[in-house]
Amino acid sequence: MEITILGIESSCDDTSAAVVRGTTLLSNVIANQDVHRKWGGVVPELASRAHQQNIVPVVDKALKDADVSLDDIDAVAFTRGPGLLGSLLVGSSFAKGLTLAKNIPMIECNHLLGHIMVHFLNEKDRELPHPSFPFLCLLVSGGHTQIVWVRDYFDMEIVGQTIDDAAGEAFDKCAKVMGLPYPGGPVIDKLAAEGNPKAFKFAKPSVPDYDYSFSGLKTSFLYFLRDRVAEDPDFVEKNKGDLCASLQHTIIEILLAKLIKAAKALNIKDIALAGGVSANSGLRKALAEEGEERQWNVFLPPFKFTTDNAAMIAVSGYFKYLKNDFADIDIAPVSRVAELW
Repeated sequence: MEITILGIESSCDDTSAAVVRGTTLLSNVIANQDVHRKWGGVVPELASRAHQQNIVPVVDKALKDADVSLDDIDAVAFTRGPGLLGSLLVGSSFAKGLTLAKNIPMIECNHLLGHIMVHFLNEKDRELPHPSFPFLCLLVSGGHTQIVWVRDYFDMEIVGQTIDDAAGEAFDKCAKVMGLPYPGGPVIDKLAAEGNPKAFKFAKPSVPDYDYSFSGLKTSFLYFLRDRVAEDPDFVEKNKGDLCASLQHTIIEILLAKLIKAAKALNIKDIALAGGVSANSGLRKALAEEGEERQWNVFLPPFKFTTDNAAMIAVSGYFKYLKNDFADIDIAPVSRVAELW
């Protein structure tokens, strides 16, 4: 019988549990935390408290949705890091208690690796398209921006990454400057559809090799708004669509320029997108168009797998289970992780 894995994800502000049998997803439950909206960002202490409230009902629902019991679970996979330490402690502690009670293995998973591994999931009623090894994955989120060379399930190399801010952070911080609600990325994406992407020009970084930088773009955007608002206090409101479209267009150009450069150098045609920013409609469209022009095989994750979710942790755990790669009970979560596996 196929291996059945319970996955637990609690790296930031979403409490999630999922069940996979092999690579087939049986359930994926996510509890969001709206409490952070009033603060304009995630408050770590509030996040960990909410995880404590959500973890038991979320796991219970995931098991029920999958139509399995705890006796059917062969191992529990959990996010060890990177993430908020208090949030990670809730998920890891729950996983430890459950595995001790049921005498089953525990599997530690890297949150970023999970975003990549989501491309190997299948639905109950259909097999999803999967990239072939080797492939490049553009991993873009609020905290990370990386180009990952994926040679096998656990043979990966980060060939490029941001040297300062992540692309998702640039979206959120610029949205905040414009007075848009948190999280700003989805709001910018929506407003960008109404604007002209070439209305305004913003600074693009000059960074060697395949690395990224977004701090200069944020500064350029801030100074641009400061000068324009000084001339017209209603400038942002009058030009919201064009501002969002131009900002989004600039970020996408920066992301794709380095991805194209890496794909050429490594002679890779299978290109995948992952992470929270992979839900951005402008980025998805631009990558698909670039892929058609360059004859790439482009793999875009279903929208439900772009946010933090336990399905990606469960499938990572499945492949680790096949290697007998289990964690000791005294393992501790970590806020930063140097490698992807």
